[in-house]
Amino acid sequence: MEKWDLYDKDFNKLEKIAYRGDRLADDEYHLVVNAWIVNDENKFLITQRAPNKAHPRMWECTGGSALFGESDIDACIREIKEELGIDIDANSAKFLGTAHRYYEGCPDILRVYLFKDNTPFEKIKIQEEEVMAAMWATKEEILNLIEEGKFEANPYLNEAIDTKI
Repeated sequence: MEKWDLYDKDFNKLEKIAYRGDRLADDEYHLVVNAWIVNDENKFLITQRAPNKAHPRMWECTGGSALFGESDIDACIREIKEELGIDIDANSAKFLGTAHRYYEGCPDILRVYLFKDNTPFEKIKIQEEEVMAAMWATKEEILNLIEEGKFEANPYLNEAIDTKI
């Protein structure tokens, strides 16, 4: 079972932990990350959620909850490795921002990063429990998926698809 550090609204670590599924107080937050990946062709590596997950079959950037003791960057690197089989370079990361999200019983602090990577598609190894498909997509393709209701838009999406690194 996943174990999480808890934070206050100002991203100060509390002397408390929680486990996935625990009900959090309104002033307790767990850390969640989004990891956007862009290549030299200005295409973004996006994934389609597995059918058994919340928001099934929706396209999104890679992300997830930080585990106990993990920094936001460490969580991004782990999620990318788990879901896509890619060893991403932490030095390629550009921080895009922080957002507070309020889900009843499970508020989170979302930290969003953009990474540079040129892994060829044939080298990507998806984690089938989490991901059913992946693709390198242009900004226009992502915007079309959003318009069609097939992409899970999130805070800092515009910054991610408009930032050059």
